[in-house]
Order: sequence, then structure tokens, then C-alpha cells
Amino acid sequence: MAAKFLAEMLGTMIILLFGSGVVANVLLGKTKGNNGGFFMITAGWAFGVALAIYATGPISGAHLNPAVTIGLAATGQFPWAEVPLYIVAQFLGAFIGAVLVYLAYLPHWAATSDPELKLAVFSTGPAIRNYSANLLTEIIGTFILVFVGLSIGITKSATTTGLNPLLWGFLVWGLGVSFGGPTGYAINPARDLGPRIAHFLLPIPGKGSSDWGYSWVPVVGPIIGGVLGAVLYKMVYMG
Repeated sequence: MAAKFLAEMLGTMIILLFGSGVVANVLLGKTKGNNGGFFMITAGWAFGVALAIYATGPISGAHLNPAVTIGLAATGQFPWAEVPLYIVAQFLGAFIGAVLVYLAYLPHWAATSDPELKLAVFSTGPAIRNYSANLLTEIIGTFILVFVGLSIGITKSATTTGLNPLLWGFLVWGLGVSFGGPTGYAINPARDLGPRIAHFLLPIPGKGSSDWGYSWVPVVGPIIGGVLGAVLYKMVYMG
């Protein structure tokens, strides 16, 4: 179990290193990638997911997302007894990844005047704040993530080699370019809440609010979507 905990923690950390790292590169002041655009951001997240699965899949199955873990457990495809360990590891890994990105871009926080850009490095936010619509977007995105991901077979350790992790990366990339506009496509409670806590705790100059009023959306939406995706997968593929 210790190996699985470590794998889930490190895998989620890797996702945040690439994901939050590319957002920092694009949004923070005086970086080499400043104004690189949303397509660059979606590519960074996709690469992070694929590489994290390659690194940790054979050990833990590479859930790396509480929505995946809960969806699998809710449909009898993963033991509930292991859910708390996986979720704690995922949140811890996301937090650590965000802290490391903060350190990697240490001189650039003061060079960035907009506090919303600083928050965006850590967590998602809506383009138009409409909680019901934002929640629906996160449900739809995570539903697609989990149903298609399970169809690829990515959570089985025997299939976390070869092309399958890369296909998962393409899935995340596609979700970003197609559904990332309204909310920033959290599609992962740990990916959003862990770094949001880091934003709240870290001594970032001029950082502003951590937007706790919105923080429930990228947690609740992905969990609902993940369960629905796992349910459909079970209905279609397992009878």
C-alpha cells in the first residue's frame, strides 16, 4: 500500500508540475513563454498526464484523480477501503506540485501585477461566473474523461505501458481545447483544490483572493461526472 500511495502522490505531482508549470510560463510576467496562448497550456497539461501515467501506472493503476477513484469504487471496480489512501495521496501530490512550481517561478510573481493571473497558475476559474452552468461543464468534461479513459483501459496496470498513456494525454488535450473555455477544465478535484490551498498558504506577493466561493465547483462537478462516466462504462462494457 505504501508503494501505491507514493505512486499516486508522485503521479499527481508530475501532472501539476507540467500543468501549473505551463500556466505559469504563459501567464506570469517576464517568462520565456509569456503570452504563449491557451493551446500551449492544454498541451502542457496533456503531456503531464501522459508522462505521469507512464511513471506510475504499473504501480497504482494511475488514477491520479479522485473523480476516477470514486467513480471506480462506486461501480465496484475498485475497493472502497483503498479510496481514502488514494485521495489523500492525490491531494498531497497536487499540493506539492503546486509548491514546486511556485519555487521554480519565484522571481516572476512580483513581476506580475494581476492577482487573477497568479491564482490561475494554481486553480481554475470560470470565464463567466454561473455556478450551475460551471458545474454542468465540469460534470460533462469529467464524464467524458472517465468514460473514454476507462474504455482505453488506462487504469489497469497491465495497460499502462505502450500507447495507452499517450492516448490518455490526447484525451486530456482534446478536453482542454474543446471544453476548457468555460471553466478551465479542472476535471480533477485534487488538481484544483490542492493547489488552491497552496495559493492560500504561500507568501505570493500581491496574490489576492483564493476564490473559495468557487472552489466547490471543481470538486463536486468532477466527482459527479466521474461516477456517471464509470456507471456508463460498466453498463456498456461489463453488462
